[in-house]
Amino acid sequence: MEEKMTCIVCPRGCELTIVNAEDVSKMEVFNHLCIRGKHFAIKEKTNPMRTITATVKINDGKQNRLPVRTDGEIPKKVYMDIVDIINNIELKAPVKREDIIIENVLDTGINIIATKSVL
Repeated sequence: MEEKMTCIVCPRGCELTIVNAEDVSKMEVFNHLCIRGKHFAIKEKTNPMRTITATVKINDGKQNRLPVRTDGEIPKKVYMDIVDIINNIELKAPVKREDIIIENVLDTGINIIATKSVL
């Protein structure tokens, strides 16, 4: 079976063709202009991962929203579960950049951290 996928690793946006995607041992990737495209396709078909960036409500600060992100990639299958958790967070200022907002979110080993200081 043949599948098409657009690589998102760099701005080129290669239109990848994946053959035998259902069997990792036989999977082949074509039309990538660099090795990163091949690795992207294999990873995306076997264990897709994502980084989350979002904002949370913050009280008593100079701003009312605090930008946050994951400090690593999380499995795509728990993406929306983590977004739901983030959407229910409410913090109180002050918060410093890189403070851990949620440690080891959903036992992924990944933290949700602040990306900005809010006083």
